[in-house]
Amino acid sequence: MQFTRYFETVRHRPDRSFIALEWIQRVIDEPVREVVQADGRIRRWAPIAEMDGKYSRVVLLPDGVTVHNAFFDRRFRL
Repeated sequence: MQFTRYFETVRHRPDRSFIALEWIQRVIDEPVREVVQADGRIRRWAPIAEMDGKYSRVVLLPDGVTVHNAFFDRRFRL
């Protein structure tokens, strides 16, 4: 997995530091929804069973590989 500097910095925040890399990989590999933003970034969502099924959003750069952001999306609905 590759990461932007932004992700590496934000990952240390208390509200994000517990997000496991394996969860991020799961969202990348098995999304339930994917949206490509106007700037080419890719948003993917997937439920994380270990977090009682809460949905995690991972934002990738247009290369589809580099993680720019990852967090639990309280507003996401299928």
